[in-house]
Amino acid sequence: MSAHEILADVQKNWVLYASMPVIAAAIGYVTKLVAIRMMFEPLEFVGRPPWLGWQGVVPANAARMAGIACDLMTARLIDPQEIFRRLDPARIAREIEKPLLEAVDDITREVAAQFQPGLWESMPEAIRKAIIRRIQADAPILIQAIMADLTSNIDRVFDLKEMVVTNLVRDKHLLNRLIQQAGEKEFRFIARSGAGFGFAIGCVQALTWAVTHSTWIMPVFGLFTGWFTDWLALKMIFEPKEPVRYLGVLEWQGLFIKRREEVGAQYGALIAREILTPRNIMDAILRGPLSDRLFAMVQKQVRRVVDEQAGLAKPLVVFAVGTARYQEMKEVVARKVMDRLPDTMRHIEKYAADAMDIRNTLVAKMQQLTNDEFEGILRPAFRQDEWKLIAVGAALGFLVGELQVHLMLHLGR
Repeated sequence: MSAHEILADVQKNWVLYASMPVIAAAIGYVTKLVAIRMMFEPLEFVGRPPWLGWQGVVPANAARMAGIACDLMTARLIDPQEIFRRLDPARIAREIEKPLLEAVDDITREVAAQFQPGLWESMPEAIRKAIIRRIQADAPILIQAIMADLTSNIDRVFDLKEMVVTNLVRDKHLLNRLIQQAGEKEFRFIARSGAGFGFAIGCVQALTWAVTHSTWIMPVFGLFTGWFTDWLALKMIFEPKEPVRYLGVLEWQGLFIKRREEVGAQYGALIAREILTPRNIMDAILRGPLSDRLFAMVQKQVRRVVDEQAGLAKPLVVFAVGTARYQEMKEVVARKVMDRLPDTMRHIEKYAADAMDIRNTLVAKMQQLTNDEFEGILRPAFRQDEWKLIAVGAALGFLVGELQVHLMLHLGR
């Protein structure tokens, strides 16, 4: 076509030409929204596994992503032993004094009734109360000894990675929220940049169509718009890691890296509020896969206290119940103490949250991360299956372009 013919065609069909950049912008924007949504939804696989259907990229890789997040925490952000050293065993004993005394009262009565029912029931109530008070007096010492043992051996009884992974895999909503909140502004940028980049590509598309009128122009440009805008937006989020000036005018640094201070505060607050809470930590210690080691510590301290309480009367007690029954009694006491600990330790949650100060610790440590380490907070959410998201954007762009060319040919007649 000559320049005169091209100009005449543009004048005649100017509405169609003007619509090309707008439609390309819409393709860029919509494909980004779809890609972002596909990262997080649906939470469970929908369709016929393994290939016919979809599960959000983040939920589908929950265990791996939780593991990566935890590796970062354990390697650079949180030292469980340092955190537990901030707890004062004496203060803990004071915080749980009331429920502790009630627990000792119940445990003493239950154990005495179980192992020497006739003797215990025949005692005057005043004597029984005196025995209970004596044991209660030593209860805070027992708790302090258990806490000191726990702090010194925290790595043996507490698996931080297992706790974090278990919580995030079980609650995929929480994992989604962790990624969404960390990258909130980046996800908005992806959608908006899709529109801007798409509009620019649409202008080139319009010029190419004017010259060639090839039916392949629309779908190919649609595919390119969907693919290129996805790829470029992802690159601009994480790269370059240091500010770089382009053409001597435009300075750019990866958006996520640039926001590290803001992200650090949000990420640290969410982790401390939803995952590394005193309740979750205590539950992991008391009920987690390493709880049998904690029971061994509790058992050791309980045996010591029971032997001390028996004192001079220990030979008589052993004679009365038998050596085997005496050892069994100490084990029963230890198990009852373990059974009561979860409810009893609920009373220290506020103190533990203040003393551990996990939120501020996370925020401060995150400021010390290198750019590569900081990128690891969000990048794993994209890296595993980002090619699928880009491919979906390209496919959607191709389909919209195909519809667009049919529309152009129909209206251009």
